[in-house]
Formats: sequence, C-alpha cells, structure tokens
Amino acid sequence: MNIIFLGPPGAGKGTQAQKICDALNIPQISTGDILRRAMKEGTETGLKAKSFIDAGQLVPDDVIIDIVKERLAMADCGNGYILDGFPRTVPQAEALDTFATIDTVIELDVADQVLVERLSGRRVCLKCGATYHLSMLNGETKCSKCGEELIQRDDDKAETVLNRLEVYHAQTAPLIGYYEKKGLLKKVDGAQGLDNTFAAIMKELGAKA
Repeated sequence: MNIIFLGPPGAGKGTQAQKICDALNIPQISTGDILRRAMKEGTETGLKAKSFIDAGQLVPDDVIIDIVKERLAMADCGNGYILDGFPRTVPQAEALDTFATIDTVIELDVADQVLVERLSGRRVCLKCGATYHLSMLNGETKCSKCGEELIQRDDDKAETVLNRLEVYHAQTAPLIGYYEKKGLLKKVDGAQGLDNTFAAIMKELGAKA
C-alpha cells in the first residue's frame, strides 16, 4: 500500500507514520532523511542537492523529485511505503504521478489553536534529546533523565508556530484539493489521542490496528 501523509507541524505525523510502518511492515520515506542519505552516499542526485545546500539555497523540485524516484525504486518499497514530507506542492504531486501510484492520502486534521498549545508547550533537553510538555512537568525545569536544563526551541515559540502553520496551509490547501478530486484523501482527527488516532488511520487504510 502506497500512502502519503499530510498534516501540519505538531500534528503527530512522524509518530503515527512510524506506528503504521511497523504495523504494515513498510518503510517511511522522509524527504529529509533521503536527502541526507543521498548526500552521504554521494549519488549523482545527492551531490546535486549538496551543491544547492552548500550555497545556502533551497534544493529545486527536479532534484528532490529525482531523489524520491530513486528511493521508491529500491527493493524495500516493493510492498508499499509512506511518503512523509513529499509532495509539498501540486507540481510535486503531478511529478509523483508520473512514476508512482498512490493508494491513499491520509490528512491528520488538528485545529491550529491545539497545535500552538501543543508545540509552544514543548520543552527539550539539548543533552539527551528527551522531549517534555509543560502540562506534564509540574513546574520542573530539568530533564528527569540526565538533569540538564530544559529549553524551548525557537521554532516552538508561539509566533514561530503560527508562521509555520500559515506556510503549511498556503502550500498544502491546493494539495488537499488535488487529492480530494482524485478520491484518495482520507481526513483523520489528529487530536483524539495517540492510540485513537492510530486506530482511526488503520480503519481508513482498511487494515487491522
């Protein structure tokens, strides 16, 4: 089963995608991960991407598309995959249609206000990477695992989160319409808790949770 995951920052895409991959025994294809892998392995497209990144530029669509195409051609994608972070725009979706058949598009739907509260309340430990939420810390300011001070990352501050959400909605609204017209879009409430959201996604996929 070939699946695309859509959802705003903080909706829980990464966590849910990993749970689904484990349940269905398919790989999660993250554009960030495959970009880093292609650059590390020194593939032709990886080197192209590196030249743009080293110059402080965005990697153009055609290079991203080539890297995704290379990755989907690998043997572990034979029984399906989840695409997370691609496509981001309608032109990318149209390009994807030329070399892949998508079965389902899952949109994790979470209200902006919930996301702002979820992300702006996040605190992280820079030493061990542990993540917490203010609602669970009871006033604690240090990591329970290693004792280091917890911090709020700049991209988790409320004004930054709102900007990220604006960008997401501007880029992704047309994409949602694109897949709705194809009859592939399944909208899932992403604010109903981890296990309930997972069960709802699996139901939409016609698979057992």
